[in-house]
Amino acid sequence: MLRIKCPWCGERDETEFRYRGDASRSRPDASAGADEDAAMAAFISYVYERANPRGWHQEWWLHVGGCRRLLRLMRDTQSHEIRSVTAAMGR
Repeated sequence: MLRIKCPWCGERDETEFRYRGDASRSRPDASAGADEDAAMAAFISYVYERANPRGWHQEWWLHVGGCRRLLRLMRDTQSHEIRSVTAAMGR
């Protein structure tokens, strides 16, 4: 079981948190290209396609059972070791 160190609430059990997705992906800029089909394809890929990485990975977690703040974790997907936890605004 994971133990996540919330910057506001301290160390808590993972059952207080909800995984919110990959924090390393950037939302595509819809206004960047003149080709609407390419822009739509990029957005569909962003919304629906997911990688299943092995190793260190940046993730969004929401502290639903505590302060209700969004956190950014650096977590190893194999060992579940957590390297860092920061506020979402500290991108």
